[in-house]
Amino acid sequence: MPFHKIPGNLVGGGARHALRREQARPLLDAFAQWLRTAKAKVLPKSPMGGAVDYALSNWDALCRYTTDPGLHIDNNPAEQAVRAIALGRKNWLFFGSDRGGHAAAIHFSLIASARRHGLDPFAYLRDLLARIPTHPNRRIHELFPDNWKAQAQAAA
Repeated sequence: MPFHKIPGNLVGGGARHALRREQARPLLDAFAQWLRTAKAKVLPKSPMGGAVDYALSNWDALCRYTTDPGLHIDNNPAEQAVRAIALGRKNWLFFGSDRGGHAAAIHFSLIASARRHGLDPFAYLRDLLARIPTHPNRRIHELFPDNWKAQAQAAA
């Protein structure tokens, strides 16, 4: 199976780093050589010249995932996190007031955080809203999704 088809959760950090170093880095090095060669052959103001310059000026960022196994190879997780908001943008254009928009932003953030931590957003919000009135402010961190998940697992 090619390295780019291996899901991140199936390959540990050390194995992922080794795969990227052994398989991705040589491809990136060859691509960098091609970019440098192409730069000498294309007009700087042409679309191709602009693309080559852009790739070379962002080269460190492009290659960073090969040195840090915790980084994703692409930005799909970030794109998926904002997908629901982008799809509903016209539906949510008018919240009724600034206060309604602020409340919606808080709810969207809570739901996205719950999903990111593998929680059922409904169960998390139901428990969160039931506990908030009596929960001490100094222990608010216990209600964050990652801590809530650990407490729920310990209780089960």
